[in-house]
Amino acid sequence: MAKLHNISGSRASKTFKPKKHIPEGTHQYDLMKHAAATLGSGNLRSAVMLPEGEDLNEWVAVNTVDFFNQINMLYGTITEMCTDESCPVMSAGPKYEYHWADGQTVKKPIKCSAPKYIDYLMTWVQDQLDDETLFPSKIGVPFPRNFQSNAKTILKRLFRVYAHIYHQHFSEVVQLGEEAHLNTSFKHFIFFVQEFQLIERKELAPLQELIDKLTAKDR
Repeated sequence: MAKLHNISGSRASKTFKPKKHIPEGTHQYDLMKHAAATLGSGNLRSAVMLPEGEDLNEWVAVNTVDFFNQINMLYGTITEMCTDESCPVMSAGPKYEYHWADGQTVKKPIKCSAPKYIDYLMTWVQDQLDDETLFPSKIGVPFPRNFQSNAKTILKRLFRVYAHIYHQHFSEVVQLGEEAHLNTSFKHFIFFVQEFQLIERKELAPLQELIDKLTAKDR
């Protein structure tokens, strides 16, 4: 099991895992800068759209890294409140419970506490993002044929961290004054996965009511 990595300093600077950096000087770094600039416009619907002339796989890759970093930071703010005792199962409300399997080291789904599940999940995502054969960052290196499928699995699993935070820890998020940050991050995530149909609607069910509220004004 990987240990939790908390960067010293203010609460806002804490991350659960080390931040994933996109190498400077690469095209993906330029795309990341473009994404950050368009996000600043405040129009999330247009910010998630594929920039003209850009490759869809690269755009999905850059944004997946960004969402990993965002969720990493958001969960990092509440790790002290998400314990084996407070969250003995990985759930998103009373109706939804998640068991961990990655198809490789853990083939049969195992029931575990939320912090253990999220540690497994974020370690697994980190390994995917660091694998140049799955997430190439160098110019001219092609994306694998199954890239979209891999990205969908990563995003589907990252959604579960948002779902757990909203259902089990929202009061703590409010106490920390992080709710606006959480809502903006989640809205950005939802607009992105909707734009490119990256997560099936049934997977979003634990937060469907919230999704309808957050997206109603922007239809």
